[in-house]
Amino acid sequence: MSRYIDALVVSYTRWIVSWRWLVLLLCILGAGLAAAGAKNLGFSNDYRNWFSEENPELQAFEAVQNIYTKQDNVLIVIEPRDGEVFTPGVLGAVQKLTEAAWQLPFAIRVDSITNFQHTQAEEDDLIVEDLISTSDDLSADELAEKKAIALNEPALRDRLISSDASVTGVNVTFQLPEKEINEVTIVTRAVRELVSRVEAEHPNLNTYLTGVVMLNNAFAEASENDIRTLIPVMYLLIIIALVALTRSAAATVATLGVIFLSVASTMGLVGWAGVKLTPTTSVAPTLIMTLAVADSIHILVTMLTNMRQGMSQREALVDSMRLNMQPVLLTSVTTAIGFLAMNFSDAPPFRELGNITALGIMAAFFFSITLLPATVSILPMRAPAKGRQYQSFMDSFAGFVIRKRWSVLTVTLGLSAVLLAMIPRNELNDEFVKYFDYDIAFRSDTEFTVENLTGMYQIQFSIDTQESNGISDPEFLATIEAFTSWLRSEADVIHVSTITDTFRNLNKNLHGDDPSWYRLPDDRQTAAQYLLLYELSLPYGLDLNNQLNIDKSATLVSITTQDLSTVEIRALAERAENWLRERAPHLATTGIGAVVMFAHISERNIEGMLTGTLLSLVLISGLLILALRSFKLGFMSLIPNLLPAGLAFGLWGLFVGQINMIVSTVTAITLGIVVDDCVHFLSKYLRARREKGLDAEEAIRYAFSSVGTALVITSTILVSGFLVLAQSDFGINSQLAQLSAVTIGIALAVDFLLLPPLLLIVDRAKQPTSDTETKDEATVYASSN
Repeated sequence: MSRYIDALVVSYTRWIVSWRWLVLLLCILGAGLAAAGAKNLGFSNDYRNWFSEENPELQAFEAVQNIYTKQDNVLIVIEPRDGEVFTPGVLGAVQKLTEAAWQLPFAIRVDSITNFQHTQAEEDDLIVEDLISTSDDLSADELAEKKAIALNEPALRDRLISSDASVTGVNVTFQLPEKEINEVTIVTRAVRELVSRVEAEHPNLNTYLTGVVMLNNAFAEASENDIRTLIPVMYLLIIIALVALTRSAAATVATLGVIFLSVASTMGLVGWAGVKLTPTTSVAPTLIMTLAVADSIHILVTMLTNMRQGMSQREALVDSMRLNMQPVLLTSVTTAIGFLAMNFSDAPPFRELGNITALGIMAAFFFSITLLPATVSILPMRAPAKGRQYQSFMDSFAGFVIRKRWSVLTVTLGLSAVLLAMIPRNELNDEFVKYFDYDIAFRSDTEFTVENLTGMYQIQFSIDTQESNGISDPEFLATIEAFTSWLRSEADVIHVSTITDTFRNLNKNLHGDDPSWYRLPDDRQTAAQYLLLYELSLPYGLDLNNQLNIDKSATLVSITTQDLSTVEIRALAERAENWLRERAPHLATTGIGAVVMFAHISERNIEGMLTGTLLSLVLISGLLILALRSFKLGFMSLIPNLLPAGLAFGLWGLFVGQINMIVSTVTAITLGIVVDDCVHFLSKYLRARREKGLDAEEAIRYAFSSVGTALVITSTILVSGFLVLAQSDFGINSQLAQLSAVTIGIALAVDFLLLPPLLLIVDRAKQPTSDTETKDEATVYASSN
């Protein structure tokens, strides 16, 4: 069967060469039409993109967002350089900033220590007013009084004022229309301009920006930085690597043509499909560029080797296509299958990245068997003598592996066992703040905020009484108070926002500010009257919609936590849910929030990707068995194909030990990639066994000699490409690239050190060449001349 496929490939290649100018023109026109869709590419920087519409945590979060004031905010943190917030100058700056923040685009609420609605009694009246209405004429005693009030107010301390009064914050809540993709950019730009004016007017202040809006903007900035820096660096790296390793300008130009058309047509088709890019999918061009090199390199290296052995340029091209068509097709399909397995991920960006990259891989295969041979047949080429040194090294290395097979096998398996034992050292931890490098201001600003003012991670509990005005029920309030007290006793909780604090204050105020009345009202009617009186006194924009629903049947209890791991977040939320379930089952609810969604997505991703990886493993194994026409060798190939990922995670556990949600996708992605080296090696090995009648040792020498150099070149470029991507400012992309680079590097070592000894053990039977097969092979070669 293989001889007929060879004859078909030879005929196909001769046709491409004969019609090379037409093929070249059609490839360029087709890629141009596809690339025109790039104008439709949009970009979405909403962190909610990480969660599918079916995600239960997202559904719960959106339901709560529709009831209460949305949580899209910017927290402007202000640090006086002298460490004292309660001075006339600093308070004046906070007051001006608070007033100006109301004018920001889409702002619906502004909270700070200056406009905090402080309540106090004046005879029988309830006075509700800004805590600090003016700062210029406050005496030292008045400043001390305001400071004491702020530090003793649960709604402010560790939220808008630090416990030592050295740092304060202005929290701006936004209602984004979600009609334009640049709304976050508009808000961020306006906030930064406002803060710049404040810093210019008050050089004694440092400001920091954090919050949900800044998180979304950080996604956009990370993507822009990657696109601006990584793609040019990747192109430069590929050019340098191609020139250095092939020593052929024509080979470099032809490969760059394949890469450029593959990327352009793929991203254009994505644009035609109306897909919006995200920080994760924006690295697809870099991935495609990296992976598109492999097919061209195998064809070109074999061609240059043939030319050094005396073949003409056209003969060498035809024979190279004959030898490489099947393995190139097989490796393209298996790599695409690995990326398509990402469709089992619970995170839509991973699905889209997998689909885009798989499309790019198949585009690269198409251009490698059309554009590449057409271009190569046009451009004059010569085979550099340098290649003989590479081949000589491969011959020597093959001899070493064959002679020392048992020693090599023992050492390789021993090191593998040690690294595999390191896998449990890895800790799965997703902290979305740490997704970003320090080059992104959001990372450093947020870490300053966490260390000096308040936490970034919030968990909300919407507790519903199921009856109108039910929150005024003393029994309900007592339960919420007990729940709040328990939350505040948790070491990981920094701040708790609860309506019971307001009720306690009102009860005290309406009893002449007597501290002994700082407790919850005793009856429902009194509590309802207190709340109504308070709400009527609140200014526009500072109502209780962030804590109560419209008919006063439910309230939102929000907690701010320390910088916790995803495991700790899940544990804290579960403990809180269990507390309600055990003590007030009729009020039982679940914790929601962005941090909760990220805490659960890792587990869900692992479950989905385990299925995807197993399915891709079955498909790839089946393809290998069919392509190699050997169940024994196909099954044996699972060892060098699966082992690299395990060794990479072991190495990661030894030196790093912390992995984010990308852990669930790396195995599927790299499985398809690491199969490439194994397929090419086995393909050449089996040709030597079946066509040339060589024994196992000589067939291994032939495989090293014919494809070893190409494997080193492609692996070097792949590793280098992923290491470029590892410089991404976005942590998920960076860890994906680092783990992939390590896996690919290990895969090459495994294929050179473990695969040959396994072949010598498993495939020792002699396999002579039949006369018919030899004759047919000669016919194929003749037809190519």
